Amino acid sequence: MNDKRAVVIGGGLAGVEAAHQLSRRGIRVTLYEMKPHKFSPAHKSPKLAELVCSNSLKAERLGSAAGLLKAEMRLFDSVCLKAADIAKVPAGGALAVDRDVFSDEVTRLIEEDENITLVHEELTEIPTDSTVIVAAGPLMSDSLAKSVADLCGKDFLAFYDAAAPIVTAESIDMENAFTQSRYDRGGEDDYINCPLDKAQYEEFYEALINAESAELHSFDKRKDVYEGCMPIEVLASRGQDAMRYGPLKPVGLTNPKTGHRPWANLQLRKENKDGTMYNLVGFQTNLKFPEQKRVFSMFPALKNAEFVRYGVMHRNTFLNSPGLLSYDFSMIKHPNIYFAGQISGVEGYMESASSGILAGYNAARRIFGEEPILLPKITMMGALSQYISDESVKNFQPMGAAFGIIDPLEEKIRDKKERYQALAERSMEYFKSIDL
Repeated sequence: MNDKRAVVIGGGLAGVEAAHQLSRRGIRVTLYEMKPHKFSPAHKSPKLAELVCSNSLKAERLGSAAGLLKAEMRLFDSVCLKAADIAKVPAGGALAVDRDVFSDEVTRLIEEDENITLVHEELTEIPTDSTVIVAAGPLMSDSLAKSVADLCGKDFLAFYDAAAPIVTAESIDMENAFTQSRYDRGGEDDYINCPLDKAQYEEFYEALINAESAELHSFDKRKDVYEGCMPIEVLASRGQDAMRYGPLKPVGLTNPKTGHRPWANLQLRKENKDGTMYNLVGFQTNLKFPEQKRVFSMFPALKNAEFVRYGVMHRNTFLNSPGLLSYDFSMIKHPNIYFAGQISGVEGYMESASSGILAGYNAARRIFGEEPILLPKITMMGALSQYISDESVKNFQPMGAAFGIIDPLEEKIRDKKERYQALAERSMEYFKSIDL
């Protein structure tokens, strides 16, 4: 009888995928899920893999970031995508599901797996003496959150209160931008500056204060969510010049194209060591995603910007993963303990599920004395796993699937649709060359 065992904490999308990957290798799994005895503020159903917000799992088309991620997950026999295929409802080019059918099907697949024992019980401490995957969501119980903080250190446990948008470097219009550090402190290319003249600034200000914000969930409406990180639209509402004394201050900068200081200036800072992504410094926001694209693209330098991630503001406990987790989602200091799901630093339904796949897959390999798999950054799953473990990433915030985090093609393809399709096909070709 196989005595290989593992523990998975959390029955969300990441937890069920992790348990499934372990089971595929014949490992006996104890999967802990505190529902229905205890619910987080966001959860209502007693079933596994409950979809709290949207019922959309995003695009299916291979030439999209979301579609590529799902195509890769299918190669690992994703349990969530098996359920999604059964629960699918019409949604154009997106994969959307009937939430109840989806959760019912995932629950059935897990309950019928003879290698998985589902225990409906709150686990308040992480068992450090066995192989364990922590896949509790961002609204984990207070007692488990304390155990995570004790294990990881409070410096590595973050309260996801605000994140600024991120754009691809290649989409920034450098004809309307310049590289310079404020007062010439630091490297010349540390920041890309996006200047506005007076008329442009006033037009941007009017658009921003009249833009539509996203509605917050009740469990996000806490006074401490916005502590010290005011949304840019809230700052703008305090007066027309408020942003010019904040994140859009032009002091210490000279636009070499005009020889003068800009009226207002947005700085973009490198998001990764390769310099393929830049974040909008100080632009944490709660605007709806289409509004962010419309309003922030009013900067001439961002008129063609491709947004890798939009700004968000909500309650979300997650790990400051770089320096804490390895690319296989295991802890660097405790390699028998893995994290998966949003707590690991990924953002989104399928991204959470994919992290569970890799955590479970690699935990199984470790149990059998095998080296973990390092997927390269030409794959979406590999790019996500390397992003959350990249120690060069400062001010870490969770990331979803985006072509901006994948290594670029050697050949330059100007058409975005063709470029994305080529990136996706390159990933699929890579998977043909390895044995999963």
